[in-house]
Amino acid sequence: MAQIANIEVQAEIKASADKFYEIFRSKGYLLPKICPNIIKDLQVLKGDGSSVGSIKQWTYVAAGNFSEVSKETIESIDEKNKSIAFRTVEGEVTKHYKSFKATVEVTPRGNGCSSSSSVKWNIEYEKQNEAVPAPNKYLDFVVILTNNVDAYLLNNA
Repeated sequence: MAQIANIEVQAEIKASADKFYEIFRSKGYLLPKICPNIIKDLQVLKGDGSSVGSIKQWTYVAAGNFSEVSKETIESIDEKNKSIAFRTVEGEVTKHYKSFKATVEVTPRGNGCSSSSSVKWNIEYEKQNEAVPAPNKYLDFVVILTNNVDAYLLNNA
């Protein structure tokens, strides 16, 4: 029986919500430069890389020193709520999960221009079988990614 599950993590950032969202919305090409320790390569395979239906191929290190490759499609974009959903369609992740969707949502605090903002990552997944663990290593990965992007934006304001 299919069992869709969700896990999520929330992090506070000091960078502006708009600038943080913009990296994932339209400047993904910067991620290998921002996070060379975990993002080895990011290529747009279909579309412009920033609209629904675009397909990107990621080469990354999610846990330990093992490099993984996955293809994802942008499933939805919500400009008002600064939210983007990415569905993995091919790669290492699909060996363990029948479905895998990561959503990032950036919420400004205060007036949205200063102070801190909140970044929430949600991973919706369905395991291939019961022996497969929850995808906690990917939550760890997005926390490192979030912290790297935040530091980059603060240092390059």
